[in-house]
Amino acid sequence: MIKTCLDYHRETSYERHRMGGHSLDWSNQPALFKTYEGIKSLKLPREVDLPKQRLSSILLDKTPGKPCTEINLATFSKLLLLTCTLTAKAHSREGDFYFRSAASAGALYPTEIYTATLGVAGLEDGLYHYALHEHGLVPLRTGEFEASLMEPKGSADMNLPVVTFFLTAVFFRSAWKYRARAYRYHLMDTGHVEENLILALKAQGLSYRASYDFDDDRVNQFLGLDAAREAALALVFLFGQDAAPEGKGERPIPLPESILKASRVSARETDYPVIRDIHEAGKRRMPGEGRNAAMPAALGVGPTEWKETEPAFSWNEIADYPDCVFMRRSRRNFVKQPVSKEHMEGLLQAMCASEQGKYDESLAAGFLSGRVEGMGKGFYLLDRNRKVAGMVAQGAYVEPMARICLDQDWLANAGVHLLLLADLEVLDRTWGPRGYRYAMMTAGRLGQRLYLAASAMGLGCCGIGAFYDQEARELLGLSETSRLLYLVAVGEVKRR
Repeated sequence: MIKTCLDYHRETSYERHRMGGHSLDWSNQPALFKTYEGIKSLKLPREVDLPKQRLSSILLDKTPGKPCTEINLATFSKLLLLTCTLTAKAHSREGDFYFRSAASAGALYPTEIYTATLGVAGLEDGLYHYALHEHGLVPLRTGEFEASLMEPKGSADMNLPVVTFFLTAVFFRSAWKYRARAYRYHLMDTGHVEENLILALKAQGLSYRASYDFDDDRVNQFLGLDAAREAALALVFLFGQDAAPEGKGERPIPLPESILKASRVSARETDYPVIRDIHEAGKRRMPGEGRNAAMPAALGVGPTEWKETEPAFSWNEIADYPDCVFMRRSRRNFVKQPVSKEHMEGLLQAMCASEQGKYDESLAAGFLSGRVEGMGKGFYLLDRNRKVAGMVAQGAYVEPMARICLDQDWLANAGVHLLLLADLEVLDRTWGPRGYRYAMMTAGRLGQRLYLAASAMGLGCCGIGAFYDQEARELLGLSETSRLLYLVAVGEVKRR
């Protein structure tokens, strides 16, 4: 029985020479779009005015968002378009494949989006599923829903949300390929989508809050999910001006079985008990209030000297923020050319541009410098809160890390490997098993941000969640309970 973050991570670790054979059953490939039989979707407008800011201006802007005084259907549509949309189509023998603006492990896209609306002009109040492939809304409930339904007791010190976004994961979509390890990708991929949503809200100057703390069973029932196949992982509130009412705490009326059936995405779904174990364990929340995980100091390694990261005068961006979202790709045709000093400073600024809180505290960051202008080769840690970095060890790390990442040789050509790490025992001790959600979704958020920053600066970028876990720990010299969670390679690429 999996009871802790460390239990799950160890159970699903990859080991060289012990990788069991696993062929994909293409006849049982999961459906990539969730559909509801007999319910017609409401089409959203696509012709909307998109923001013209640079990505750097959005990330570095510390101005607090304002409560939403009015939201119309065009603005609502714009938020969803910038959160996740289809960006291109390719043909293969298995059929048409659609690229998306949010990254996903194996392009399996487990994340679904739901939204509860209250006062969106031109839209009846209710709960909707976002039909991505149609850019439409599928109505699931009608009426008003109090914020207390989505929030745990004691956290209603906020205005009433005019829109609440729910991000879920359909388990079998990723498990079809990655089996028990898939829960890692459920969380990271949800973080990818969440980062796009938060950037869209920031670009509009709106007041929001993201939460990974809620009553799992109540929210899953509210959304009409088959909780054995699909589960809510993150909520994002868009606040209005009215104060939230005191909640009564009643459970939502269950939705019909026909709606629950939509969580099934394949005729023959394989159940992986380890995924259910860690997700169920994560339902037990520990307050963690007043505690500081001090994650950078918990890894068992550290630099002898920290230096302030130099603010980039300019990221040398070649595209506006919306284009960065729509053009995002996993580009890994790296060439052995150095990443410029300005570009590296931009990447570090992007990593540090976060609202510091307990979710950010669940994670540590670092990087392996391979070819970076003005920077020696080696392993560095980055303290995102203090905006300082320091070399842990000098030497060639990029090449051996490429071998550890399942011998993907192209990784050795990247200029830098950005690392997201955590001490899993500290997660368990500070927040319990739910801390795993905090760390992995935060890793996904930062990974997506690096994708967009690389796209803005004309660099290649590719995220890696598959590696020999113990070998990565040993290469970096991490403590016995610390692990690499996510690696994002960035560098110059071949030009067309």
